[in-house]
Amino acid sequence: MTQIENSERRTLILTGASRGIGHATVKRFSSAGWRVITCSRHPFPEDCPWEAGPEDHIQVDLADPKNTEEAIAEMRVRLKDQGSRLHALVNNAAISPKGEGGARLGVFETGLDVWTQVFQVNFFASAMLARGLVAELKAAQGSVVNVTSIAGERVHPFAGTAYGTSKAALAALTREMAAEFGRIGVRVNAIAPGEIDTAILSPGTEKIVAEIPMRRLGTPEEVAKTIYFLCTDQSSYVNGAEIQINGGQHV
Repeated sequence: MTQIENSERRTLILTGASRGIGHATVKRFSSAGWRVITCSRHPFPEDCPWEAGPEDHIQVDLADPKNTEEAIAEMRVRLKDQGSRLHALVNNAAISPKGEGGARLGVFETGLDVWTQVFQVNFFASAMLARGLVAELKAAQGSVVNVTSIAGERVHPFAGTAYGTSKAALAALTREMAAEFGRIGVRVNAIAPGEIDTAILSPGTEKIVAEIPMRRLGTPEEVAKTIYFLCTDQSSYVNGAEIQINGGQHV
């Protein structure tokens, strides 16, 4: 298949766009001229400054498989005006339930309903979106980026067991998808953020900073830059990778 012309306006579908890493990613891609179709549980905020935002926003509850399928159908409709091409899919949405007072939920404290909800949002929805949009990704020789976490490879003091295991599963899914999607020209990679300065941080995070070689939190903008790299030709031979974004915390 011939390479997509650089002059073509590229399109990103991004889940979990309303805050933190997602919001920074919207800004990074928009500033580069991309069309960004945002997805979140919330309606498009009236005070948001992005042009064409309401027209390119899809309200979806990823915890509901039926609603997720409906959203995928809507995404495909919205992509038709650009020749049904999708240049990038970023699976960023995630939930991390806490106990009373923000307590970490371990194996014994996590009910089956919580396990099911966390895995539906953090893991199954990513697989559903990628599979449901594969024709559009193939048409653009596009890229998928799954947002995992440092909690997927080590016990985290704040992130619960369901969250950590869902992110570990998403990392494994990234490898599986890279092997299958790579054969049709679609690259699949992951990023694994560590302690990023967003609203999802828990009280006590400052104690972890002392363990980070760079001695600071990361910023959502730094994560967004790496996502952008993985969705452009600058990473044209990167497939099946999981990039750590944690200031060296994982070492």
